Amino acid sequence: MDHLKRVTEEFTRQAQTFATWAEKVDADVGARFGGALGEAARGRLIDIACGPGVVTAALAPNAASVVAFDATDEMLAKAKARCAKAGLSNVEFKSGDAEHLPFADAQFDGAVTRAALHHFAEPQNALNEMFRVLRPGGVAVIADVTSSENADESQLHNAIERLRDPSHTRMLPALALDGAARQAGFRDLQAATWDMDRELEEWLAIVSDPVRSDPVRIVVRALAESGRGAGIGLSIKDGQVVFFHRWVFIKATKPSRH
Repeated sequence: MDHLKRVTEEFTRQAQTFATWAEKVDADVGARFGGALGEAARGRLIDIACGPGVVTAALAPNAASVVAFDATDEMLAKAKARCAKAGLSNVEFKSGDAEHLPFADAQFDGAVTRAALHHFAEPQNALNEMFRVLRPGGVAVIADVTSSENADESQLHNAIERLRDPSHTRMLPALALDGAARQAGFRDLQAATWDMDRELEEWLAIVSDPVRSDPVRIVVRALAESGRGAGIGLSIKDGQVVFFHRWVFIKATKPSRH
């Protein structure tokens, strides 16, 4: 199956549960992304793989305009409803592939993406495209979950993620993500990390698929009981499997022409 088709099918099915999760993942999303964008936050923005539009709606009140871009029509419908409810009239909604953005070079002052890179077939291509559509001096803000710098732990972590959600490709280690952004051409990278505590049952409920969830539950509990943390701290607490997702938040700048 073509990977983009796999992504759209998966997030069509997950649209409601994912939208509910996306609202809760970061209470300060507007301040976090807006602060990182700086002056660019008042310009023309693009939210790549916008999902249900949480970041879009948070940034739009202070922006000249925002393009909410996603591969899944059901996610764009959620984003449209969110923006309409907020009375926002400066948001344009477009569908397509983040690895082949349908925009000319240097169209945007700022570009953001959240919780999306690990679903792209080739994340380097998506970062290259983000760089291309930014004007010189433009700012990108990239937020995603990372995996361990230990190769074995990273491989195990990503295997668990793919068992749960086949549209998952790979959560990169933080150093690899930094390197990919630099390879795209970004400079002046500033990064922050934080850990988000997760419960296995809460995490499985988002995909809401017993055919996958039951095997994942068995495998992950066995790993936790044997002391295999997979770089995400798998453990048993009060009889429940718990772990963490380590987020990285990167601000990166496209160099100005000299």
